Amino acid sequence: MFDNLKILYHQGKQFIPNVKTVEVPGIFRGRPVISNAKVDEQALKAVCPLGAIDVNPVRLNLGKCNFCGECAFKFQSKIEFTKDYKISSNKPEGLIVTEGEDKPIILDESLIRPEIRKLFSGSLKLRQVSAAGDNSCELELNASGNVQFDMGRFGIEFVASPRHADGVVITGPISQNMAAALQITYDAIPEPKIIILAGVDAISGGIFANSPALDRSFIDRYKPDLYIPGNPVHPLTFINGVLCLLGK
Repeated sequence: MFDNLKILYHQGKQFIPNVKTVEVPGIFRGRPVISNAKVDEQALKAVCPLGAIDVNPVRLNLGKCNFCGECAFKFQSKIEFTKDYKISSNKPEGLIVTEGEDKPIILDESLIRPEIRKLFSGSLKLRQVSAAGDNSCELELNASGNVQFDMGRFGIEFVASPRHADGVVITGPISQNMAAALQITYDAIPEPKIIILAGVDAISGGIFANSPALDRSFIDRYKPDLYIPGNPVHPLTFINGVLCLLGK
């Protein structure tokens, strides 16, 4: 007992008391802010390897962005990444940041299906499918349930079987080899169910977007309920996105 008290005294609490207000330390890159400063827009557009930047006006699509920060390094007067980790949206256009606008990214309440908050606000079980992911998002989603972030305190947990799940969390760009497995998993989840895309690869394909090895027809057949950007997704981004979807 005394050893535990000593650890608590020296290290403080081992969990984040409030996941909605805590500040992320270090060099975390969250929601970008694009100023009205004049720059060579074509050079700015060309610096992004994923085509996430558009011009006239300058826009940055977080659904395509891998948060490498190269645009902010080379055009410091134009783009700055803040530490705002609440960057999830329930529509693709909600992930687009436009120059001259410094406002939080929020969910469109009109698009949230009533049954989601009616049935899942108290408890949400999710089956995660790595559809050709690189394990970075998968590691961060695992961290969401550890003692520090403790996603389980909100009733949100990952389960081993889709038959015990209320929805599916997809990571990875969805390769041809994983397309059938993803469909089988989705079909095994009882209705009603939700779909969450976690990470740039799942949202847009990321660096693999134009690869012939992908089969993203699943995204065309079903409308995702939540898009959570990042490369990889930060646990606080994931948790806050899901909490907003549930209205908690």
